[in-house]
Amino acid sequence: MKIILIVEGKTEKAFVSHLRGYLQEKLPNKMARLETHPYHGLIPMGPELQRIVRLYLHDTRHSPADHVIALTDVYTGTRPPRFQDAMDAKGKMREWVGDEPRFHPHAAQHDFEAWLIPYWRTIQQLADHKMTGPACPPEQVNHDQPPAHRIEKIFQAGGRAYVKPRDAGRILRDNDLSVAIAQCPELKAFVNTILFVCGGALIP
Repeated sequence: MKIILIVEGKTEKAFVSHLRGYLQEKLPNKMARLETHPYHGLIPMGPELQRIVRLYLHDTRHSPADHVIALTDVYTGTRPPRFQDAMDAKGKMREWVGDEPRFHPHAAQHDFEAWLIPYWRTIQQLADHKMTGPACPPEQVNHDQPPAHRIEKIFQAGGRAYVKPRDAGRILRDNDLSVAIAQCPELKAFVNTILFVCGGALIP
């Protein structure tokens, strides 16, 4: 089985290598071939997203995908915000692509870094600073100061720069992805979609 993951950039692509390791344990002899197709910016909107999804599913030059999953941030930095929340983001992507059961829209609430917040102790070690992490659940950190800004802020406080593709991988390297899945419903939904289409057991 071939699954195309449409993601927004290098950070999410770095995450997928850790996701594969997690899924391989959950899907013995059922693991799909995951191909990451990053857009260096925002995932396309409207008819363009529909065109891309159809291209992947009906690719005559290469092997077509069995499923396409799009993963966007809720927080995109645009004014006004492109999406209000994860439900809005998923609903709009579904509307843009249309009635295609092999397309699965997902969103990080409010951005990908929300899925790193559960590893705040590791973030403190890498940033060399003891700044306290957000008090609310990771996916409730909002548009006013999204998770990526929180992580950038602690790195800056430690006199360092947060480099997304590099540091996301460093944060995840020695941590258990199931910790973030337990704290982040949108991450759990994203992982469960992959497990479902591969015939694996879902995470309760």
